[in-house]
Amino acid sequence: MPNLFYGYKDLEPVMSENQLMVHHQKHHQAYVNGCNALTEKMDKARKENTDTDFRATSKEFSFQIGGHVLHSLFWNNLSPVGKGGEIAGKLEEKIVEDFGSIERFKKEFNAVALSVEGSGWAVLVFEKVSQRLMIMQIEKHNVNIFPASEIIMVLDMFEHAYYVDYKNDKAKYVEEFWKIVNWEEVEKRFKI
Repeated sequence: MPNLFYGYKDLEPVMSENQLMVHHQKHHQAYVNGCNALTEKMDKARKENTDTDFRATSKEFSFQIGGHVLHSLFWNNLSPVGKGGEIAGKLEEKIVEDFGSIERFKKEFNAVALSVEGSGWAVLVFEKVSQRLMIMQIEKHNVNIFPASEIIMVLDMFEHAYYVDYKNDKAKYVEEFWKIVNWEEVEKRFKI
């Protein structure tokens, strides 16, 4: 489990201490526990040379490890209100080049986030083949991923990410997200 580089109260009022603690300590921890349990199951089957349903195990492992990796990225692309800097440098230039403006980028990102059906993520990626920033929607933690795309920013749209604070008002959660984006971290992940 990764430690947060901020305290549980430090994202308030956008994300309450209770919301952050439940999300980090319960939900993210469950994905780590799931990865560990599946690793032990696979190791045991290999050691004992027994059969197991590797198709189902592989699919479940993909879900669990995807949950761990995406949550780890999520925590690091958040910062206390007013501490995350501004979109700047090469990232700002590329956003304007690919989307037309920062406002257009945020509008498209919000639309993708709000159209997540059930559980998933809104994700900004740098697609290496076309050399473009793109917004993808990951279903659950492991479906609809653009291969070879570098993830540079994520927004968790699972209900567990916002329900304590925002109930069923997903739009308010997405709107408030922009106040706690750690643009310095997002810029570090952007490599062109």
